[in-house]
Amino acid sequence: MSAEQIFLSILIVVVFAAFVKEWVSAELVAIGALMGCVFAGVLSMDGGASNNALSVFSNPAPITVACMFILSAALERTGVIDMLGVWFEKLVGTSPVKMLASLIVIVALLSGFVNNTPVVVVFMPIVLAICRKQGYKASKYLIPLSYAAIVGGTMTIIGTSTNLIASGIASEKGMEPFTMFEIMPLGLIFVGVTFVYLMTVGQKLLPDRVTLATLIDSSASREFITHAFVKSGSPLIGKAYAETEIGKLKKVRVLEVLRNGARVRDPLPEVMFEDGDEIVFKGKLAAVMGVSKAEGIDVRGNERLGLEEMRTESAVLMEGILGPDSSLAGKSLKELNFRQRFGVLILAVHRRGRNLRERFEDEKLAFGDTLLVQGPAAKMRRLFEEKDFINLSEPKHVETRSNKSPIAIGAILLFMLVGALGGPIGFEVPVVQTALFCAMLVMFTGCINPQEAYEAIEWKVVFMIFGMLGVGLAMSESGLAQLIGSSVESFKENPQLVLCLVYVVAAVMTELISNNAVAALLTPIAISVALGMGVDARPFVVAVMFGSSASFSTPIGYQTNTFVYGAGGYKFGDFFKAGFPLAVLMWLIASYVIPLIWPFEV
Repeated sequence: MSAEQIFLSILIVVVFAAFVKEWVSAELVAIGALMGCVFAGVLSMDGGASNNALSVFSNPAPITVACMFILSAALERTGVIDMLGVWFEKLVGTSPVKMLASLIVIVALLSGFVNNTPVVVVFMPIVLAICRKQGYKASKYLIPLSYAAIVGGTMTIIGTSTNLIASGIASEKGMEPFTMFEIMPLGLIFVGVTFVYLMTVGQKLLPDRVTLATLIDSSASREFITHAFVKSGSPLIGKAYAETEIGKLKKVRVLEVLRNGARVRDPLPEVMFEDGDEIVFKGKLAAVMGVSKAEGIDVRGNERLGLEEMRTESAVLMEGILGPDSSLAGKSLKELNFRQRFGVLILAVHRRGRNLRERFEDEKLAFGDTLLVQGPAAKMRRLFEEKDFINLSEPKHVETRSNKSPIAIGAILLFMLVGALGGPIGFEVPVVQTALFCAMLVMFTGCINPQEAYEAIEWKVVFMIFGMLGVGLAMSESGLAQLIGSSVESFKENPQLVLCLVYVVAAVMTELISNNAVAALLTPIAISVALGMGVDARPFVVAVMFGSSASFSTPIGYQTNTFVYGAGGYKFGDFFKAGFPLAVLMWLIASYVIPLIWPFEV
């Protein structure tokens, strides 16, 4: 091995470890690896060189992925996905079997053409609401929801970003571009097998778990919020909260102090009361409304303390999950001053299979954490309107541009039609060109405005793809990919065995790190392996596509798994128990079927 190849091998190990350990965000790891290749001289910045690092930014795959985010957001903003969710709720009625079957079919078909993350985000609260209403266990439906979204994405080249990345790298290596529906036969087999598995064996392997909200009886824990003003001349004026009788109350709690309509940002024990301050109390109804009898304080109008009632309202109990772009991730509730900042209480946290009821204030919040939140209805609405939280307690109802829905649907259909008919009717339109046209169409027609489109793109994913494409380019230019490919030359008489191995490596890696990173790393290696054996590389690229999407055994390998992890009250091992048999089944099927559809002969 050359010095460049040794450096690159070490770099890949470090990158893999950084992804698994989450030392820093994934996109920083990927871009850092790209720059490491430049500084080490493996890649250059020379515009005419074949190893030009900047060439990855002209790769069509990340641009197409960004366009698909915009098209998916257009369907969301025009209410198309929400309408499907409402229709699903009416369709299933009171039959648990019909609910599971319909859920798998609808989500899989939808995920074949749009980003599966918003599909899961829309269907999660609907599934939870039906489960609460009918008395079903949500844990029997949320893992199937995620698995259906995963296998649905394998039906088309645009169904998941891993397919676009692998296809784009293959085209750059001189292979015939993959058509829109070329992989659909195997994708349909994956969907069909998943459907049968989840309706039979999988149901027995799924746990009977309760969601976080069931830990607390909502009727027994129902509390109320009351607001009171500090009147002119009150003895509270000029005193710190901790020095007053209010600071010693046991049956009610002070949530926050408002001054001139804004929250006082000082830590509550240090707040100095002023004339006109609004104090927000929380407690059981008897404690809030009759506290004067127990403590000598009447929040409804105690003359001695100078308090007068403003309003009393019920505190509602809801579940929310931290999204991937939440600004709260990486910070503790104590650091965020959460109660004073949002005016709501966190009663419990679900974290990696554990339901935390106590001492969670110092825990660093992370994507996928499920929080049990209690507070006034108005403040809860404002909380869930932010990108930080996804409401699990009830389906979200946002203002949509339903009159634009035919245009959004038409844009997706146009994208599919051009992709499907381009070759057969005699003209070739690159996928990225069609994607850009359709993305501009939904923006120009008002389905989604430019600001919403910009926010819809998951830039972390896009830049991680750019970075990992750079590492893949370095592997090819340094000869490392070819070296790995030549090492399997002795297996040239049994390419199917090597195909099985490629799929297994992709499937195992995607359980630990991003599926996009796996596709970017393994595709050039898979192509070099095929060339080393003198066979067609196409079946090996397909093995990378499907293996990179086969994340069933852990809740961290695929974003949709992470979403349902906390929401369903699952433990880490629940995914392995339910998903590992399916993963093995998919591996066996893919290893047998891929060579039948894409023969090894050149």
